[in-house]
Amino acid sequence: MDRETTLVLINEVGIVPLFYHADIEIAKEVINASYRGGARAFEFTNRGENAYHVFTELLAYTKESLPGLSLGIGTIYDAETAQKFIDAGTDFIVTPCLNPEVGQACQKANIPWIPGISTLTEIYNAQQAGAEVVKLFPGEVVGSAFVRAIRGPMPKVKIMVTGGVQPTRESINEWFGAGAYAVGLGSNLFPKDVVAEGNYPWIEQKVAESIALVKEFRGK
Repeated sequence: MDRETTLVLINEVGIVPLFYHADIEIAKEVINASYRGGARAFEFTNRGENAYHVFTELLAYTKESLPGLSLGIGTIYDAETAQKFIDAGTDFIVTPCLNPEVGQACQKANIPWIPGISTLTEIYNAQQAGAEVVKLFPGEVVGSAFVRAIRGPMPKVKIMVTGGVQPTRESINEWFGAGAYAVGLGSNLFPKDVVAEGNYPWIEQKVAESIALVKEFRGK
């Protein structure tokens, strides 16, 4: 999927689920449920020894079975690891921190790079390094007031908020009201007990509800 299409999907849907599991079948079920719920960009996090193997299988599966889904990899710290996932075919890369070398690798591959930031200086440096969208993390620590405040000096900045976002009307309204470009949702969409029980209809419903809340807010 091309760079612009991925960025448009992230913004239009507004919700980017993020998830990791070492079991490929569970990961497939979670992505399927998210897709049925309306998610069109999904971040698989690089948080386990088996992550690369699972991710490559997921990529092959989603390209064949889930049309229009942009699948990216998260929790990438260095350019070497980024290149490994770029070669595998990732649609985008999300990093917890700001490493311009990862940005260079993504620019060369013409895929979106979404680096983690928590200050105005980091946002500026990320933009200088080629980031079109930045990830505010941890959202619950930095707060929505930060997103609102930086609209003054940086009115065009595109921020995806991750960390502490809840799949509730109050939380969605708070972050999008502050000016978020999108939000990333992890454990609040995929509670461990729900995943363990294989309650995928619950996940589908929660994803659909969250996306509907974004549309409701934007339609006001």
